[in-house]
Amino acid sequence: MFSSLNISASGLTAQRLRLDVISNNIANAETTRTASGGPYRRQLVTFAARDEVAFASYMNRALRTGSTGCGVHVTRITEDPSPLRRAYQPGHPDADVEGYVRYPNVNMVTEMVDMISASRSYEANAAVFNASKSMAVKALELGRR
Repeated sequence: MFSSLNISASGLTAQRLRLDVISNNIANAETTRTASGGPYRRQLVTFAARDEVAFASYMNRALRTGSTGCGVHVTRITEDPSPLRRAYQPGHPDADVEGYVRYPNVNMVTEMVDMISASRSYEANAAVFNASKSMAVKALELGRR
């Protein structure tokens, strides 16, 4: 009964982190100098299916049903290796000897599409969580009668 709550909660957590990373990308879209010296590089979030927890494994074996999944988790946050954007601005403090400034590889359209996708996924997981919670409450009410 609680597996659907755990699965949707893992999705909520993962999508919230994805939204945080997207927000960071947007905030640094014009950052030409970071602590490491170069321009900011777009960050990407990688998800993976979460392994079964021991209790769920025992329950599935006892009920002789297959695994229905255990949610998702973030495996890593990586830098996007795509090329940086260059702009000719000879007066800029970060311009190279040819007058070009290297800007982050952040595309605002891509970030907005990713943000909409992440927020819709978050909303879907929240709806599943609320529906599961509502079903659990109804089941408890039936058991009380």
